[in-house]
Amino acid sequence: MGTKRILVIEDDRRLQDLLREYLATFGFEVKAVGHAREGLDALEAFAPALVILDLMLPDIDGFEACREIRRRGATPIIMLTARTDVADRVAGLEIGADDYVPKPFEPRELVARIQAVLRRGEPAQAQPAGESLSFGRLRVDRGAREAFLDEVPLGLTTTEFEALSLLAGSAGRVLDRDALLRELRGLESDVYNRSIDIAMSRLRQKLGDDAKAPTFIKTVRGAGYVFIAKADDHA
Repeated sequence: MGTKRILVIEDDRRLQDLLREYLATFGFEVKAVGHAREGLDALEAFAPALVILDLMLPDIDGFEACREIRRRGATPIIMLTARTDVADRVAGLEIGADDYVPKPFEPRELVARIQAVLRRGEPAQAQPAGESLSFGRLRVDRGAREAFLDEVPLGLTTTEFEALSLLAGSAGRVLDRDALLRELRGLESDVYNRSIDIAMSRLRQKLGDDAKAPTFIKTVRGAGYVFIAKADDHA
């Protein structure tokens, strides 16, 4: 496996240098830029495995930069910010960030979060590489890590795909929110008690699923979520 590339979009030069040097000790290749536009330009040429994105940038608001990165693909995003408002953290998750780290932070914690997000983008060892689950119009290809509705790719983020894969792989069984949180995040954090709901909301939108009359994912009040679609006989 080649060196994983990390794109850091952060205007604090000292933090840029710290992240570049510290992440290199864990085998990451780091490109650091100070403006959102530079980061967006680097997305295609540098092809990072993950983006670390500061919320407060001098040219483009971090939320808008996150939206643009998400419009261009499913590259995982970890947002950084000195803001303490939980609403800001939730907003970042709602627009597609995979994780959120408040400043100041311990570099080792950031590495742990990077590794957790990247692990979610890798095929699970227990799953056959080519396993595909089919539920009528929906197909979940675990080998390619892509989901299709009427054979049209849904363009899911890492978190969205992992949530769908977990639920579809346990169809008919209620998965509680804490278990989903552990599987998807790998770390505990108070803000993430809403992140599962946010991920499910985004996933339902892409599936065209109505929360009040669901076809795929049903909320079990006080318990969690259950995938209710029936698997095809040949799946």
